[in-house]
Amino acid sequence: MSGLKGLFIICDGMGDRPVEAYQGRTPLEAANTPTMDWLAEKGLVGFMDVVAPGIPPGSDVAHLSLFGYDPCTYYTGRGGFEAAGAGFDLKPTDVAFRCNFSTVDPHMVVLDRRAGRIGAEAEGLAEAINSIKLNISGVTFDFIHTVEHRGVLILHGKKLTRAVSDVDPHKTGARILEANPLDKTPAARLTAKVLNAFTAKTYRVLKDHPINKEREKQGTPPANIILARGPGTLPQLVPLPQKFKVAVSAIAAVALVRGICKIVGMNLIDVPGATGGINTDLNAKAKAAVKALETNDLVILHVKAPDVASHDGDFELKTSVIERIDVMIETICDRVDVRSTYIALTADHTTPVSVKDHMGDAVPFLLSGPETLPSGVTKFCEKNARHGNAVAIRGPDLLHLMMNYMGKVSKFGF
Repeated sequence: MSGLKGLFIICDGMGDRPVEAYQGRTPLEAANTPTMDWLAEKGLVGFMDVVAPGIPPGSDVAHLSLFGYDPCTYYTGRGGFEAAGAGFDLKPTDVAFRCNFSTVDPHMVVLDRRAGRIGAEAEGLAEAINSIKLNISGVTFDFIHTVEHRGVLILHGKKLTRAVSDVDPHKTGARILEANPLDKTPAARLTAKVLNAFTAKTYRVLKDHPINKEREKQGTPPANIILARGPGTLPQLVPLPQKFKVAVSAIAAVALVRGICKIVGMNLIDVPGATGGINTDLNAKAKAAVKALETNDLVILHVKAPDVASHDGDFELKTSVIERIDVMIETICDRVDVRSTYIALTADHTTPVSVKDHMGDAVPFLLSGPETLPSGVTKFCEKNARHGNAVAIRGPDLLHLMMNYMGKVSKFGF
């Protein structure tokens, strides 16, 4: 089995539900996908509960699961993944938070959670934030602006914990929240105290900042506070290269996904034109995947675009995106030796265009390669996946199946 390769393609939010206005089809069923269909016909096809039946997974939980780690055991909050995705090397004692530049009134009522989707100006505001002195013994912080209104806060200290509540109320028209300890430990009380102090000081530093004064003159919402949520720490896990003795790289543009890939031991590949949006350069991703397979045993290829269309509730756009992904896969199959390459394809969750959010429906998957049993399924879609030749599986199982076919799994027992 030497020389076998694996390509794991994750189409974010591709799973869907039948839409009556489109003859009761899903976008995947309606799309013209000859390459996916070819892979499905000659490989394993089935359904997957990414976490558990009926449980809608967040993107962080979903990807952790797809990479072979049961989130019930290994999930330690989203903030840690965001920090890693932003290029920060977390220490085991650090606590990280997802953050928004937001707009509040003098009474701390949220007027805009995204501060008008502030862009490059946020860099100047981030400099001001990093000049803040917490004056709390043993605790320091770093703040990193990532994209648009988003940022990451990393608290450093030996007596901190992620067991604190959010400051962000998650909606406009509500007052910001006070961080509270979620358990009775001194670490939780200290972390809540630090987060509340940080939040108050960001308002004092930002409300009269020249950038915000200029934004107010132009009638643009000022980014006058930082609201934190989703505390997370570094999960303790065995990295994939060590777990399966493989060289593994990832192609992903979304910071969160990149962070998870980095934490589980993947080498990150930057692809010019890969935006993480609808306009992402899928041809460039295909070429990068082909090149990466030359020097890696396993390559993860993530495409965010289906989820973007799903959250917009756009059936036709989602169908078009899936068809573009099929062309990307065709390009890859034309350039790699499919006689020695296993290809897995699935979604990290279902995002129905009728709902515009993650749901707990099972997602279809395929695993196709040189020794997989042919399913006979001629169209890869949700409906046909229920009649495939593979049993229903959970998220961590798909990568383990691929590693089994590649001869990378040790025998359990004697």
